[in-house]
Formats: sequence, C-alpha cells, structure tokens
Amino acid sequence: MPAKSKAQQRAAGAALSAKRGETRVGDLKGASREMYDSMTEAELEDYASTSHDGLPDHVEDDGKD
Repeated sequence: MPAKSKAQQRAAGAALSAKRGETRVGDLKGASREMYDSMTEAELEDYASTSHDGLPDHVEDDGKD
C-alpha cells in the first residue's frame, strides 16, 4: 500500500531505518514510532518507497482504512 502523503512517506522511512538498526528507536516520535511498533519491515518498505510526486504534504486521518 503506498503512502497517502509526504509526511506519511517520511515517517515510514524513519521507522524503517530504526527497524533496520540504522537509527535509534528512542529517536522516533509520533507517527514514525507508531509505525515502527505496528508494521513489518516489508510494509514499511512499501510506504517508504512511495514517490513524492503528486502526494500532498499531509492528509487528515479519518480513522478508516
């Protein structure tokens, strides 16, 4: 599933970096920490690899998936 916004893509990239041991988990905050805790490395790769082209900066979470 691709990221829906640039912010979501960046948060997934930060979480993926921590999953791979490249950055400290303790440095994660907010959405990136939640993604780290709830998503697999493969899921994070899908989100993080989404191109920024055409994505809005932010999308409001409507609670529906």
